[in-house]
This record gives sequence, C-alpha cells and structure tokens, in this order.
Amino acid sequence: MTKQKIHFIGGGQMAEAIIRASIANDTLSAEQISVSDINEARLQLLNTKYSVNTDSSQEHGLSTAELIVVAVRPQDDLTALGQIVQQFASPAAAVVSIVAGVTIAKLGQYFGAERPIIRVIPNTLTDTGYGYSGVALNAYATRDQVEKFLLGFGKVQYLEESYIDIFTGFGVAGPNYIYYFIESLADAGVLAGLPREQAWKVALENVMGAVVMLQQTGLHPRQLLDINNSPGGVGIHGLYELNNSDFAAGLQRSVLAAVKRTTELGVKE
Repeated sequence: MTKQKIHFIGGGQMAEAIIRASIANDTLSAEQISVSDINEARLQLLNTKYSVNTDSSQEHGLSTAELIVVAVRPQDDLTALGQIVQQFASPAAAVVSIVAGVTIAKLGQYFGAERPIIRVIPNTLTDTGYGYSGVALNAYATRDQVEKFLLGFGKVQYLEESYIDIFTGFGVAGPNYIYYFIESLADAGVLAGLPREQAWKVALENVMGAVVMLQQTGLHPRQLLDINNSPGGVGIHGLYELNNSDFAAGLQRSVLAAVKRTTELGVKE
C-alpha cells in the first residue's frame, strides 16, 4: 500500500513537534514528509534532525501530497498560500490547518470551498502521548482521511467548530496553567523550609498521584477533598486559606482571556 504523503507549509516549532512525535511513534516515516518554509535555517534544521524532504519546491510538495498541513501564523498571507495550493495541489488533497482562530469558512475561501478541510488545534504535549488535539471537519472531510496522522502526536477530540476557540484557550493552553501551579506549589514548599530539590520532587509526585487517584477511583475532586481532610486538621486549614484567595477565579479568568485572544487571532490586525 502506498504511504500517505504529507506536505507542511511552515516548519516552525509546532510543525517540528508534530514531525518529531510522528516519526518517533512510527506513524510516519521521513520519506512521507516534505516541508516548505521561507526560513532556510529552519529547513536545514528539519532536514538534518529528521531527514524530511526540504529540498523540493513547494509546488512539487503540494502536487504529491494527500494531506497539506498549513502551519503558519494567522497574520501570514493566507490568500497567497491558498492560491498556490489551489493551483498545484490535487482537489482531493485535504488541508489540515493548525492556524489559530481561522475558521473553516475562511479556510474554504482561501483553499477551496469544496476541498476537504480539517481544522486542528494541536496539543502541546506531543512528545508525551498525552493531551487532546481539537478537530473540526468540513462537509467534504472524513475522520479516515486524518485520524491516523493526528493520533501520531496525541489523542483526538472531534468537536463542533463553535467549540474550537474554547478548546484552544482551555485545553491546548491547559499545560500552561498546570506548569504555573506546580511551580507555585514547589515555591510554597521552599517558603515553608524544604530544600528546592525536595520540594520540586514532592510537588511533581503529588500532581501525578492525584491525577491517577481521580482516574482510578472515578470520584469527584470534592469527594477526595472530603476524604483527605479531617475536622480541624492540617489539610482543611490549608484549604481555608486557598478558598480565601483568588485562585479559582483567577484560573477561570485566565482561561477566558486565552479564549478571547484565540478568537482575536482569527481577525487580521
């Protein structure tokens, strides 16, 4: 069976993360992948590290591709890119857009309204096997066209497109909130008097263990909080102070701000 050819328009950090994970997970081989980018240094790096094809012209890459991954910034000239794609790519080639904020309707205007278009918000945990990518399909695209590719760098949640911006600000930006929490928790241990290395290890172990506990028990976090905190005990005193802080509301405002910014990115500034 002929292996699916995939052409990346744009070879930035997210494109590299997808390529790296896909090759490491053996869902794609280097021979299946071609990349075009205006930055020659990026092309050289991708070729050196992953042996993907960065030497052929963009026109050649498009003409042989079954999947075209658009991995540019929302501020870039999508009109010009769309003209090139429509000129050189097969009408059956699916466009996989990881461009934040740009809707399927707009992508159809650029790349062809009757072309299969898959809007993907990739997770940033590509190297771990964890994390969901949010995916919305137009009427001409099917899951079969793209699922094997997507599963090469994480898990997939298929969504109505109206949820994509929310998914971006909440789900894909989610590791940022977790990193910040872990850093703050470790700092709290240091503030209380633990050595930095010990506080860091305890913070990581508690976060990983708490996730497994939730998965294994199927309990709601509030139920585990009730189990873990005895009347007048150490834990409930700590929770009292946390409840008096702006922690929950601050986290929720952060998600709403990220969602708002995702929507803004779809409008050229």
